[in-house]
Parts: sequence; structure tokens; C-alpha cells
Amino acid sequence: MNPPLRAPALALLLAAVACGPKAPPPVAAAAAPDVSIPHERYELENGLDVILAEDHSVPFVWVNLWYAVGSKDEKEGRTGFAHLFEHLMFQGSEHYNDDYFKPLQAVGARINGTTSFDRTNYFEGVPAEHLPLALFMESDRMGWLLPALTEDRLQNQKDVVRNERRQRYENRPYGMVWVWLFENLYPAGHPYHVPTIGKHEDLEAATLADTREFFETWYLPNNATLTLAGDFDPAEAKALVEKYFGPIPRGPDAQWVTDAPASLSEEKVVRHESQVPHDKVWIAWLSPKMYAPGDAEMDIISGLLAEGKDSRLYKALVKDQQIAKDVQAFQYSAFLQSQFIIEATAAEGHSTDELVAAIDAEIASLLANGPSVEEVELARTSWEVRFFEGLQSISGKANQLSSYNTLVGRPDFIQEDLQRYLDVSPQGVHAAARATLLPGKRVVLHVVPEPAAPQAEKP
Repeated sequence: MNPPLRAPALALLLAAVACGPKAPPPVAAAAAPDVSIPHERYELENGLDVILAEDHSVPFVWVNLWYAVGSKDEKEGRTGFAHLFEHLMFQGSEHYNDDYFKPLQAVGARINGTTSFDRTNYFEGVPAEHLPLALFMESDRMGWLLPALTEDRLQNQKDVVRNERRQRYENRPYGMVWVWLFENLYPAGHPYHVPTIGKHEDLEAATLADTREFFETWYLPNNATLTLAGDFDPAEAKALVEKYFGPIPRGPDAQWVTDAPASLSEEKVVRHESQVPHDKVWIAWLSPKMYAPGDAEMDIISGLLAEGKDSRLYKALVKDQQIAKDVQAFQYSAFLQSQFIIEATAAEGHSTDELVAAIDAEIASLLANGPSVEEVELARTSWEVRFFEGLQSISGKANQLSSYNTLVGRPDFIQEDLQRYLDVSPQGVHAAARATLLPGKRVVLHVVPEPAAPQAEKP
């Protein structure tokens, strides 16, 4: 079904792209404050990157392990393996063949794992005296998971993951949105085409041999970063890391997916009826990848468009026109390519087509005239607050160090990361918007409630 034409708004957008920019006066970039996460980085003989960030503010240690593997590195027809291992890693290993949580939770640990397109991470926060236990547990599943991996255990976790897909995607209101968005943003075969949780048929077909091969390819000391942050003595920590992780043999160098360009040549309009309470719309563009030029600018654009009640989209759609209940915008930064997404919920009596027309008008204004100095400063300040809030805990510091080391190759990247945002200018924001928010190169996804079933007539 083709959407009704939105000629006025679309014409504004096209005209805004075609005409020359009307930029505000240049603003000098601010120098980043001297910010760092004190740490020491070294490498074991087996290739494991180890980062130690000593911090005695609390008697706690955070153990954070990143593997350089995500769903983007899976083979076509064998999707969902990185996330499947997020479950298998908690089922037991050769020297502790039982529920991973039991001994750690007994000492007050905080434990979890996450998987994305680009990486997998596991973490335990433990009282300082229990660091040896955390390192033993984490090392045993890196080096000796496979002897404990049985057909029954694999089948059980395949069923768990498939049920999770039903709960999080298929049976949850708006849960399929991320499947629909990414399968339209990226062509079949692209590493980001399938969500991290994978496909039912691929999980169902996964064999014990398949899973063993995936583990032996990716879950290696030379494909991992281990970060300790918190209350420990560095010499003792090094001895413990060597004791538990040193005996794990180095594996073949993993071949990470580092480049997979994608583009949109037209606007794709997708409409779905689903079991949802409200009419909602998502507009998505392909945008600069994580840490690339334009990535920081798109973060700032998301703020000036939709963060706070004085932001452009909130003011226009929610306050002034009252056609939306809410509106959000965000830059979803990723290793191969990012996505810039605007999401809005229609107010009672209004349609998602009205929302798209109003959003297009606001984007056209931004493309034609650029942002004000005040808008950029406010959005940047808001970003800085979140950035520094993330460094207030040892868990945040550990994760940031692991992230920089895995994705950039440098755990000390924090100063340059911050400077990217302090270098953002109104002119740079304007240029990024004009390069990314193109009217003919995007996905527009409308999701509306299913029609009510007709009621049977009373006899």
C-alpha cells in the first residue's frame, strides 16, 4: 500500500537539500579538560589484553571481559550464535560444571552478559576479597567450556533463546520494529540485516559441531580484553590473571568483519498492522559509523531535535500541533555503520502520516537554515553530563576501557572521544544533517493497531 503524498513537506525537504547552507557564525572549538581513566595495559603470552584500573574508593572489584565477536561475525544461515553463547557461558565449564551464578551470587556478586552486532561482554562485580573466585570462573569458561557442552545443554539453551525471541520480539508490542527496520535498512547477507538474537530456523538447525566451531573461532584469549577496575593490588592482580588465564592456549587470529558498506537509493515506506496500543512511526537513515566524522554531530542533532520540551520536534509535534504523544531521536552508533532514528507516537485522532509530514517540515528547516549556536551548546552540554555520569562508577570505567580497547585498539581513547564532541560546531552539525537526513534515502516504518475483530450479532 503506497502512502498518501506529502508534497508540501517533501518539497521543503528537497529544496532544503538543494539550496546553499545559511550557516551561523563560526564558533571556536573548546579544549577538552584533561580527562583520563588511570590504567595499565599489558598482554599475556597467549595474546589476552589485560587492563588494570586501580581504584580504592570502594572495596569492590569489577571484572569486565570483552570478546571481539558479535552477530555481525556470524555465517549466513547460522545466525544468533554470539547471543546463544551468552546463555551457554552460564551453564557450566569443565572445572565448575554447574550454574555459573551460584558461587558468585553467594558472595554478593553482580553478574551478567550482553551481546550486540559488534561485540560480546561478560562481567562480574565482586567484593575485593573474592577477586580470585571471579577470575577462576571467567577463565574456566574461556579455556574449558567445551568439555562441559553437551547436546542436551545445547538443545535446552536453543529453546531458551527461541522463547526469548518470542517474548522480546514476536509477542511484545512493537517488538518486531527492530527486525523490520534493519531488514529494510540493510540488504540480505549484510552483517546487520538480522537482529542479534538470530532467526528461529538458524537456531533450530544449529548442531553441537557448529557451536563448537564458533567457540573455537572467537572465544580465545587473543580475541579478548580483560579489564579489572577497583580495589586490588596490581602485583597480586597480575599474579592471579597469569595463574588463571595464562594456561589457556592462544588460538588462530580471528577474522573480524571490519567493512561492509551499505546505502539506500530510495525511500522505503513499510506499513504493518500489529497488536499494539497506538499508531507509531519510525524514520531511519544510515549514518556515519562509530567514531567516524559526523558520528558526534548526529548525536548532537538527536539532542536538538528531540531532547527536552524545547527541542524542535517536541515543541512542534507535542506542544504546538498536539499531533504526537511523544517523540524521540537517537544516533545508534555501530562499528560498521550507524543508524539515525526518529520515533513518534500519534496523538488520539491523528495519523502517522501527519507525524511524518510534520517531522519532514522540521528537518527541512534544519537543512535549510542550520542550528543555532544555543541549540548546539545545549545538546552538547547534555551529552557531556551523560558522558561523565558514565565514569562515576568502577563498572562504567571498566566497560569504557574494554570498549575502547576492543573497538579502537586503544584503552586511552577517552580524551579524543570527548574532544570529538567539544569540536562540534553549528557548521559541522549543519553539514552532517545535510549529508545524512536525505528525504529519498531512508526507511519510514508505520506500525498501527490491528483492526478490531467484528463482533458476532446477538441472536
